[in-house]
Amino acid sequence: MANMTLGVWVLVGSFVLMLVMGVEISYTLGLSAVFTCLVMKINLLVVFQTIFYKMANYSLLAVPCFMLMGEFMSIGTMADNIEELARVLVGWMPGGLAMVNVVDSMFFGGVSGSSVADVSSLGPIIIKLMTDSGYDKDFSVALTCTSAIQGIIIPPSHNLVIYAVTAGGVSISALYMGGYLSGIVLGLCLAVYCFYVSKKRHYPVDKAFSMKRMLHALWISLPTILCMVIVVGGVLLGWMTATESAAAACVFCFIWTFLIERKGTWKDLYGAFTRTAKTIGSVLILAACATAFSWVLTYLRIPQMVTNGLFAITENKIVMLLIINVILLIMGCFMNMVSIVYIMTPILLPIVQRLGMHPVQFGIMMILNLGIGLLTPPVGQVLFVGCSVGDISMEKLTKALLPQMAFMVLALVLVTFVPAITMWLPHLAGYV
Repeated sequence: MANMTLGVWVLVGSFVLMLVMGVEISYTLGLSAVFTCLVMKINLLVVFQTIFYKMANYSLLAVPCFMLMGEFMSIGTMADNIEELARVLVGWMPGGLAMVNVVDSMFFGGVSGSSVADVSSLGPIIIKLMTDSGYDKDFSVALTCTSAIQGIIIPPSHNLVIYAVTAGGVSISALYMGGYLSGIVLGLCLAVYCFYVSKKRHYPVDKAFSMKRMLHALWISLPTILCMVIVVGGVLLGWMTATESAAAACVFCFIWTFLIERKGTWKDLYGAFTRTAKTIGSVLILAACATAFSWVLTYLRIPQMVTNGLFAITENKIVMLLIINVILLIMGCFMNMVSIVYIMTPILLPIVQRLGMHPVQFGIMMILNLGIGLLTPPVGQVLFVGCSVGDISMEKLTKALLPQMAFMVLALVLVTFVPAITMWLPHLAGYV
């Protein structure tokens, strides 16, 4: 028992110390796991075998395919055409372009699955449209960032794939189905805020609805819609696995952008592969180190300690779920999403299952929660991209984000305490 206690102190102490010293989170996780194994005299070969077993998971191949697909879409006109479809659908409403911002992120998220890709590709277009039409710049950039979080919930989402691999035995199809309504709920919450602010500040309305514009927008958006059907439809209908559908959609985007539209050059193609390789390399290194850290956590029985500790505080389901959400929100401010998923899933999943929450609902709740962390300093990736794309200071953008994040928290509360939002479609389709 004393030996276990020593291991816990070494693991937690070395982890916190290296974080304070500013060591990269990947190396922090990996080195703290190695130090603990050396102190506990655990055979490191066992840990490495666990890492290789996790990293060899076939489903993880979907992650680079989704990333590369988003790169191809950004090179061609697929992203721009989605923005035009959103303008036709909701631009005529009060605060039309603000609504467009929310809806085109919902569409783009349903194809790329990346918040960063959303802000990077659609951001410059929609921010300029909004500011030229009289919208405040800080509001426009902040809305672009918050609406982009829909991309990590609405399928396809490589973060949901990573959660499914980490949790083990959770259907990716069920997570995809559960992500749809959850992403729509988040979009509706942001739309309510847009409507209120637009009325209060007298923001302009876009062009009136026209069936001719609607048909034209649908026509030019068909390739993007078809890509969405390939990615999600293939999985839900059982024709392809998540990895196969991601690869098929990636090939489709390449053919459409480079061979049919002829928008890309060899330089663009090289850049797309280079950026994807750099991103997936860092993600996989982080995932490997987080796997080692998670294995040591389990070996030291820390998940059981946390479970017993939380249930010693309260057995009330509502209070417990609120505590879990607060923990995740705080961690999301300081750590990368992938590392939190790998570390906290083995700890928190048994707790929520004991409370009667389905792993699919917990997965959506966790990813949405950590999506809010993408908007918070000091490590908020979407926040930094938004500052760069919108040419705005972090202080000004953070201030504009706060009221919008309050509506995101409202969506998180609904997903947490209304199971039907995440479970109705999976139950209807027979995936759970």
